Amino acid sequence: MERVLKELDEVRTAPEVDAVHDLRVALRRCRSLAAVMEEVDPDAAWPEMRRLGRKLFRQLGELRDTQVLEEWVKKLGAPSDPVRERLLSHLGKIEAGEKDAALRAAEKFEQKAWKGYERVLGRRVRVVPVDGPAAQSLALERLLAAKELHLQALRTEKPEPWHALRIGVKRFRYTVESLMPERYAAWGDELKHVQDLLGEVHDLDVLAGTIASVAAEETEEVKAAWIERIATERSARLEEYRQLCMGTRRLWQEWREGLPQAKRQESAAMARLRATARALGAGTGKSALVARLAMKLYEGLAKAKVGAPFGNREIRKIMRAAAALQGIGAGLRSKAPQKAARKFLLSLAIPVGWNEEEWELLGLAVRYHRGKEPREKDKAFARLGKEAQKAVCALSGVLRLARELRKHGVTSTKDMQVERSVDALIVRAPGLANTEDSAARVAAGKHLLETVLDRPLIVQPMAVLAKVVELPKTPDTIQAAASD
Repeated sequence: MERVLKELDEVRTAPEVDAVHDLRVALRRCRSLAAVMEEVDPDAAWPEMRRLGRKLFRQLGELRDTQVLEEWVKKLGAPSDPVRERLLSHLGKIEAGEKDAALRAAEKFEQKAWKGYERVLGRRVRVVPVDGPAAQSLALERLLAAKELHLQALRTEKPEPWHALRIGVKRFRYTVESLMPERYAAWGDELKHVQDLLGEVHDLDVLAGTIASVAAEETEEVKAAWIERIATERSARLEEYRQLCMGTRRLWQEWREGLPQAKRQESAAMARLRATARALGAGTGKSALVARLAMKLYEGLAKAKVGAPFGNREIRKIMRAAAALQGIGAGLRSKAPQKAARKFLLSLAIPVGWNEEEWELLGLAVRYHRGKEPREKDKAFARLGKEAQKAVCALSGVLRLARELRKHGVTSTKDMQVERSVDALIVRAPGLANTEDSAARVAAGKHLLETVLDRPLIVQPMAVLAKVVELPKTPDTIQAAASD
């Protein structure tokens, strides 16, 4: 963001080709990072920063596109070529207007507001540690999205899929550059080269369309010569791209191998979700304690073998995520925080390794972790099958009980036990207050879980054993012990 302001001064002084390009790239980096961070952090400063730079970015883009087309026309056309002269005249008029528009946008750019967002976002971006698992998960999502666009583009020579691929590669590149600098040091040159190749393909496609409209009056022979030259340049770049990505280098495979595989995908996705929890103030303090208590309860119930929701690997994954995210509603500034939390989660891109059904269960578990219990008349809950409904009740029930234990004196998972008797389950909770009020609250908190377990769930207080600390021996204590 500091770089944007430096490049802005350069453009205001002289909007030359390089200055325009550098400012646009600086803006794109900021906007690309903001788009990534919005998937983790719902703070309004991210979209506001993008909005602030949008008009200038677009004006610079139009000017830059025209300048690039002029370079291609000069490269492909002989000085005496009538099409060359017609195109340069047409583009020159457009460039003059676009340059004025870009300068006006540059003058109106709100530097003071930009600096304010710079201070705010400089802190917020830290919820995703550089080169960490959350950053890897975000980069992997963009890689897989771009790889899908790659496969679609290979099936055709039409411009649109190749242009979409260019945008996908660009998003992946800037995500790696911003959040994974160690990887970018190894991949940066190739990523930029691939992006440049696809960018030139797009430029040539735009030039072909411009010739069709601007040089319509020229003879078919003259226009055909230009189209042939453009096609030759385009084919050369597509062939180089194919060699890089499908020949001896296989760049897509190389990039994929440098990002989380198999089991690491799940832990990276979990880190991404924890980043969201931190962004919304749910990663520490009371929420963190509830998360630990919930997982201790869940693991205890799983060991007791009390039913399908507690012995399923996929459900355990959802439980871990729900435990981490159960407190995010408070950070969404809504009158109905649980509903807002679910709505927010469903608005996010689904992390790699998750499917839509699992993501829906996570949203509902967070939705019902407090407040009214799920009912058959609740539309989202009613749409689920019986087993899925049971899973939601189990996950929400564990979270509800964990919240009540935290509220009534349980401050640690140490020594907490889940035992199975002949006809009941017993939870022994060290530090749980032994009062009528706490007993009533815990009874209400365990109700939903008890309906899933289909047997009594007894929660018993346990005394917390005081730590015995042996003081270091000194001459005085030794003498006192001897006299005794």
